[in-house]
Amino acid sequence: GSNVLRMSSGIQIKPKTTVQKSKTSSPLPCSPEPAIKPQPKPSDKLNPKTIDPFGAHSRPLSAFAAIYAKGGIPCRLMHGSVKHRLQWECLPETVPFDPLLVTLAEGLRETKHPYTFVSKEGFKELLMVEGAAEKAIPLLPRLVPVLKAVLAHSDDEVFLRGLDALVQLSAVVGPSLNDHLKHLLTNVARRLMDKKFREKITVALQKLEQYGGKVS
Repeated sequence: GSNVLRMSSGIQIKPKTTVQKSKTSSPLPCSPEPAIKPQPKPSDKLNPKTIDPFGAHSRPLSAFAAIYAKGGIPCRLMHGSVKHRLQWECLPETVPFDPLLVTLAEGLRETKHPYTFVSKEGFKELLMVEGAAEKAIPLLPRLVPVLKAVLAHSDDEVFLRGLDALVQLSAVVGPSLNDHLKHLLTNVARRLMDKKFREKITVALQKLEQYGGKVS
């Protein structure tokens, strides 16, 4: 009997716990100063690509990468079986363009995943929201030098992202960009002699003329 008691006393019965799957909710409006910062997901720690593709013992993070790692970019890359997409933490139309649009433009110079996709797609989607023109036009004096640097980048993919971003911006702000074009087209013209860019640049220039009107 005493042996039975000793054996039973050493057995611990753990209560069953039910695991509930968290449901993905739709984005909520952004508040200027969120009271609670979102906690990093366990998957972020397990997948270094989502946080720091440079590695712990490599060069320091770029400005954009550092902001992304701290949660300063309110959207994340969602891996799809066929196509990747962005998931916004709040409705894009409620996100302040200043400074996010400028920050995303700076991210176009990135050459590492996922920053390349986040900056390109984020810049594009932010310019697609209602009222984007009124929000973007005041930022042109800050956006133009950033795009100029992107278009001057030695990396071909970076240049093409900059060219796409320039056309997207022109489609939104229209003639408001005309006064700034002379600062941007110098770097575009340098690539015009390269056969692999000639067609893309020609199409881009035609669109800039279309969106900017006769003055452009």
